[in-house]
Amino acid sequence: MLKKIAITSVTLIVLIAGSLFGAKAWVKSLLPEKAHFVAIKQTQVSDLPYVTHDIPAYRGKILAVVTSVDKMGEDQDTGYEHTELARAYWVFTANGFSVDIASPKGGKPPVVIDGEDMGAYDYAFLNDDTIQQKVANSIALAEVNPNDYEAVYFVGGKGTMFDFPDNPYVQNIAKTLYQNNKVVSAVCHGPSALVNVVLDNGEMLLSNKKVSGFTNNEELFLIPDAKQIFPFLLEDKLIEQGAQFQSGTTYLEKVTQDGKLITGQNPWSVWTLAEKVVAELGYQPKTRERTPEEHAIELLMTYDSHGFDAAKDELKQKPHAYQRILIVMHSILAFMQFEISKGIDLLSLANQLKQLR
Repeated sequence: MLKKIAITSVTLIVLIAGSLFGAKAWVKSLLPEKAHFVAIKQTQVSDLPYVTHDIPAYRGKILAVVTSVDKMGEDQDTGYEHTELARAYWVFTANGFSVDIASPKGGKPPVVIDGEDMGAYDYAFLNDDTIQQKVANSIALAEVNPNDYEAVYFVGGKGTMFDFPDNPYVQNIAKTLYQNNKVVSAVCHGPSALVNVVLDNGEMLLSNKKVSGFTNNEELFLIPDAKQIFPFLLEDKLIEQGAQFQSGTTYLEKVTQDGKLITGQNPWSVWTLAEKVVAELGYQPKTRERTPEEHAIELLMTYDSHGFDAAKDELKQKPHAYQRILIVMHSILAFMQFEISKGIDLLSLANQLKQLR
């Protein structure tokens, strides 16, 4: 998702990094060695104890719904976000649930895979033939019986903005589960599934509910002409339909729970959201070692809440835990938004991580 930031900001970061830390060599040193990428792409399910060991007894089924839309605007490719499906899938299955994957049209849904966002769990999902067969044969929503599931999870991806809001099956699934005191969850653009859901009492499901989703700022930063491409901006529509919109820092984790309704702002919210779904279903989420990306997000959130010194103290406790490139990407984001001091601070944190490794 942050690919655009990288592409449009190469010149900027080289200039800034050059003046601060010694230019080209310093920028290059922030990137993992090629061997790292080669190795991580080969990750198999058997390499991940979290999803193979100590799995609880069967606890029921969760429905994951992805988009069937593959184009937007002037033939721009779109689909569901791979990381948003993969990470939630692992949390649900590691905690004893089976996951069915459905889409409006059924069959093989279009997917968006951003290489720089991919981690070991994401590649393991791609490398598992059984899972990929399940994805390629997603269930058509018309064939779904909502009563078979303990929860629904609406996966994000820009395609959802076109085929979720007015889909009667999407609406019926969300309404049925919610009215039966089951869990309704969605992340990023996934909450577009909820914008037209009317309960049997005539009220909007979203009415007076605290909800998060992809914000206007996040959308317009990546797609300046989003208002022309999409039928609506998600944040605006959620508010229009009565939601109390909860926004966090741009491109950092934000998960909001209002009873049985659990929503997340962006792809970096998936792990926490999925674990909240498990907890709301009545189970203590299984212990999981946090990913390097999550540690980086935590560090960025510490900086955002408590400042540079607090973030610097935190990184010294576990210097090998962080995905450095994500911190660099957020520094670029800060520079692009003319938050120069923040950009310099984040570059400094990335540089200190390099020195501590």
